[in-house]
Amino acid sequence: VLGRPVENCLNASTLSSEGDRVRQILSNRMAEIQATPGFPDEQKETKIDTGYGEVKLIQSSVPAGLKDEQDLELGGINRVTLIVEWTRGGQAQSRKIEFYVYRAG
Repeated sequence: VLGRPVENCLNASTLSSEGDRVRQILSNRMAEIQATPGFPDEQKETKIDTGYGEVKLIQSSVPAGLKDEQDLELGGINRVTLIVEWTRGGQAQSRKIEFYVYRAG
């Protein structure tokens, strides 16, 4: 009778830990990009073993295309997208963040 509630608690704990690990991967990579001189890689894929399985970290970086009040494009600003993809219970999962990086030219 107690088996199902205990199993549900263990599953919830695993999901929470997995989510925390994915958020940490995204946070760490964002901090690394922000601290590294020069523009981020346009495309990059990395496989990471989380202890809960392997995840794929996908990075892309493109010019932001932002314009000022005179409709002139602002240079040196890239929009970086980080996506973590993994599979849990046969279902594809993903988390994504986007942020801007400025590099004076």
